[in-house]
Parts: sequence; C-alpha cells; structure tokens
Amino acid sequence: MIVRIMGEGQVTLAESRLAELDRLDEELLAEMENGDGPGFRATLQALLAKVRELGEPLPDDSLEPSDLILPSPDATLDEVRELLSDDGLIPGA
Repeated sequence: MIVRIMGEGQVTLAESRLAELDRLDEELLAEMENGDGPGFRATLQALLAKVRELGEPLPDDSLEPSDLILPSPDATLDEVRELLSDDGLIPGA
C-alpha cells in the first residue's frame, strides 16, 4: 500500500503493518473528540514516526497514487478532523 504524508512524500507500507498503527490511530481519534490539543499533537507525531519507521520511502520523483493520505506533522486539529473517517485516519486498521 502507498501512504502519503502530506508535505513529505510517500512510503510503501505492507498492509499487514496497519494493525501496528491502530492503537495510535484510536488514541488520536479519542484526543480529537476530547479536544486534547497537546495529546493530539504528540500522538500525531508518534503515528507519523511509526509510518516512517515501518514504511519504505519511495523516490521523490515517484508519482504513485496514494492508498492512504495522512496529514502533515504540523496539521491542526481542525485540518485532521477533515481527513477523518469513522474509523480514524487509517480505515480498517
């Protein structure tokens, strides 16, 4: 699966690794629902770091269609809220 982090680029990520991101995704969703700005910021950073750790970067000139788009590290709570589905940022994880 191809994952894009807005403003950074793309990584390939095995779908089998999505379960490892589920806890962070659920935590992020809860913090957003509670309006926990500092918690949201920390969890977003942790989620993106985990994607970078588990994923394999694609070359910068690669233009593959993304299966999943994640917000940039400096995204606001409202910007991330617009990207959410009922399942969080990572549907089906």
